[in-house]
Amino acid sequence: MTCGSAAAADNRVFACSSIRYITPSGLSLQYVPGYVNDCDPFDQVTSEKLSRPDRILFIAAEATPFVKVGGLGDVAGSLPRALRDLGFDLRLALPLHPQIERDRYRLERLARIEIPSRHGEIPAEVFYTEVDALPVYLVASPLIPAEGPVYSTDSGRDGPKFVHFCLAALAIAGHTGWQPDLIHANDWHTAVAPYVQLLRRESDPVLARTASLLTVHNLPYQGEGAGAALAEFGIPPATGSPLPWWAQDRPLALGLLAADHVNTVSPGYAVEMQTEAFGAGLDGFLRQHRAGRLNGILNGLDLAAWDPATDAALTVNYNRDNLKEKAANKAALQREAGLKVDPEIPLFGIVSRMDEQKGIDLAVEGLRLVRDRAWQAVILGTGNREIEAAAISLAEQNPGRARVWIDFNDALGRRIYAGADVFLIPSRYEPCGLTQMIAMRYGAVPLASAVGGLKDTVRDYSEGGDSTGFLFRNPSPFEFADAILRVIEVFGDRRRWRGLQLRGMKQDFSWDGPAKLYRDLYRGLIARRKEGS
Repeated sequence: MTCGSAAAADNRVFACSSIRYITPSGLSLQYVPGYVNDCDPFDQVTSEKLSRPDRILFIAAEATPFVKVGGLGDVAGSLPRALRDLGFDLRLALPLHPQIERDRYRLERLARIEIPSRHGEIPAEVFYTEVDALPVYLVASPLIPAEGPVYSTDSGRDGPKFVHFCLAALAIAGHTGWQPDLIHANDWHTAVAPYVQLLRRESDPVLARTASLLTVHNLPYQGEGAGAALAEFGIPPATGSPLPWWAQDRPLALGLLAADHVNTVSPGYAVEMQTEAFGAGLDGFLRQHRAGRLNGILNGLDLAAWDPATDAALTVNYNRDNLKEKAANKAALQREAGLKVDPEIPLFGIVSRMDEQKGIDLAVEGLRLVRDRAWQAVILGTGNREIEAAAISLAEQNPGRARVWIDFNDALGRRIYAGADVFLIPSRYEPCGLTQMIAMRYGAVPLASAVGGLKDTVRDYSEGGDSTGFLFRNPSPFEFADAILRVIEVFGDRRRWRGLQLRGMKQDFSWDGPAKLYRDLYRGLIARRKEGS
């Protein structure tokens, strides 16, 4: 294949020759590759060493310890390490956000990659570092604002930086000689990668043998408005595809169309996202065009990072064998929140984003409905201004029994996990959720919605000897209030309550089991891709 450029009627045609391809659904599209190294040899397939471990490029918008906004940061920080422990040569790629402390990590400048666009080449600087023996690529881009949040409230505004990041991540192999066998993308921010992989497979024999996996952490967040960024980098919409017309230029939908396999973060959510209630408009597409290529793998928890026996933020450390020490953390939290120190009053805790998905408004209204009962509540979070105001109003109307912090404060959050008797998780939908896992590990009993990963991990009190918490079915303040009354009744029986705590603390939420499921999924996808199926 020879490199070159050609003139188009209205646009510059960049990189190599035009490609016609067939999607898994039979759709034929025309595409002009839009980034550098379309003609790079990468690793030569003929010289591949069969004895080497499988190579995985794991790309995400956030990951601990570099930067964390939500649960994706926890997963992308801990799952790659668990998979390397299983023998994969896995490397993580992240945007170099301004929140990442460059001086904290010994960054080695690896490459400068020029990414063609309709308005000229846009450079990406690739840096390399290692954290706990995990190789990490950090991609700097002039499209990443020098200050501001990782995610704006407008995904169209975020589109250019994430599309540019995806194209740079795909091009890393051409500058390093390290060619992945599988590229694992996460959510809309990186879902362009499997779509571009598909576009390039007929022209690139190496990509023809590179498998792709897309993990959906939150289906409604699809990258609406990012179509302009795709066009800027020469990436066409999936016009005429089985996707709904309105989704044909949304990054997440394009990834769902193109990836060899799609998974999500709990078995329950894998089923729910194929229903009208939870499918965010893509349920029909998922049911009809992802049959046999969509599953759920429950997220795990970094047990070393979340351990009440060693957590430095706690007043007193404890574990399952000396659970009585949790009482000292409750008393300390009550004092910190300005509440009455009383072990007999159930203390409810919330640590959450303040948005409609998380149902914090349901919790606030539910607590108001049972204000004639004895309870205390502490709430930590930030987000939607109306929901923040509702939580503040609850505290103002219940002085001495409710306290609200509008903040993101990791240490305080940990003290709430350790001090609360009950954790309230009234999500309207929840792909997986880590809050309920952390709560149980810290001996706080979850009261949660029976959706997604919550119902996969919390067993309702009605299940008797196997129960670990309380579930409610319908997202309404009245049903939530009824569930609170159930909790208060059981809390009054110390023996039954202690049993709930101990069973929760006994649960295995480590990455050991989920990582092995990913191992098997990776190996199957790599084998099928190398066979050309």
